[in-house]
Amino acid sequence: MAWIESISPDDAEGELKELYKKFASPDGSVDHILQVHAMNPESLAAHCALYVQSMHGRSGLSRAEREMIAVEVSRVNECVY
Repeated sequence: MAWIESISPDDAEGELKELYKKFASPDGSVDHILQVHAMNPESLAAHCALYVQSMHGRSGLSRAEREMIAVEVSRVNECVY
């Protein structure tokens, strides 16, 4: 869980609520890594756009290769996410 002030999906309003709906997991939950952008919805939209482009955009790497790179970078950075 983040130590950054955030707004839960239940308390979100307006643009933030719409972005949470758009980027929620299939079960309706919103990852904490996204909730840390609550005070700046434009940042949330940019974060998700970068993720979608990086993981789903055209590339010489397969989706599995991209995931492996992401996991290794997280490991090197000692990030449990």
